[in-house]
Amino acid sequence: MEIFLTNSQIFSSTIILLLILIILSAFRILREYERGVIFLLGRFYKVKGPGLIIVIPFIQQIVRVDLRTIVMDVPSQDVISRDNVSVRVNAVIYFRVLDPQKAIINVENFLQATSELAQTTLRSVLGQHELDEMLANRDMLNADIQEILDARTDGWGIKVANVEIKHVDLNETMIRAIAKQAEAERTRRAKVIHASGEMEASEKLVEAAETLSKEPNAILLRYLQTLTEIAGEKNSTIAFPLPMELLKGLFENKGEKK
Repeated sequence: MEIFLTNSQIFSSTIILLLILIILSAFRILREYERGVIFLLGRFYKVKGPGLIIVIPFIQQIVRVDLRTIVMDVPSQDVISRDNVSVRVNAVIYFRVLDPQKAIINVENFLQATSELAQTTLRSVLGQHELDEMLANRDMLNADIQEILDARTDGWGIKVANVEIKHVDLNETMIRAIAKQAEAERTRRAKVIHASGEMEASEKLVEAAETLSKEPNAILLRYLQTLTEIAGEKNSTIAFPLPMELLKGLFENKGEKK
């Protein structure tokens, strides 16, 4: 048995199918981390989500916004430090959208705008510091860049949570210069420590000489102790001078005792 449809029936079926598709397209599902910015005839209406929402076809439009933290690499930037050293620096920033309305309405593309702003801010902040500060005080520089970015992106409904400088690349000439500087600094410290030790030792020797000068017998005992140490070195012949001042002091002390 064959069924033939007239043109009017085909047209009616098509219209019904289109109506069903339009009705189904009005229903949207937004995940927990998504929000939908709704425009009514081109004007901002409201922010909806998450869950099931209804968007009237042809009258309302929706722009989805992801509220999760975005990790963005900042491309390597050529930076000239305050002490005129050329380096290449790259970083990574962590940010998220707090206000979907501002992120869509106040800026054309908030991802591109944030990336470009991060690049210019990175060059501006690092250019105000010397190379040693870039290498040693990254935490301070990260905090400065994060504070500036967070203040400038506030009007876009974006919160910059963290900024991390990843690499500071130097040319070979500068690396050798830094190595020489580090070696010179180690040599200087070694000389300072050696000089401090010599000074401390000289002070102790002066104190010892003053103590020994008060008691002649102490000098004689120290002299005999030195001879004992020399004899312990297994020398076959030992020639040593005998200071007459020691004997004189010793005889004088014996005479006083008598």
